Amino acid sequence: MRTSAEAREVARRRLAGIRPVKPAQVDDLMLVVSELVTNAERHGGGVTAFGLEVERDTVTVCVGDRSGERPVIRRREELVPGGFGWPIVLHLCREVTVSVHPEGKTIRAVVPLEQ
Repeated sequence: MRTSAEAREVARRRLAGIRPVKPAQVDDLMLVVSELVTNAERHGGGVTAFGLEVERDTVTVCVGDRSGERPVIRRREELVPGGFGWPIVLHLCREVTVSVHPEGKTIRAVVPLEQ
């Protein structure tokens, strides 16, 4: 997986093969996938792993990168572009965990799906 567009396409195909999902929930999932992969590309030294696990009422997205640094929320006073992706992920997900390991880190984000 090299780009967020590729990751979104994989997520779309996996979800389409499972069951109908509300368009807003698909949008939320695509946004989470996009933000995690983009952050790994921009701040984490590149994507080292990408996985999706579709369950009855959730989709779990896992993205690994080469950086051992945990994501941070920027203060509003900082006059730099960006900084909205991580708060969006935290808002849209039921659960988010960051596991740091010798090769970098893995972020696991659980996106809820209504029945």
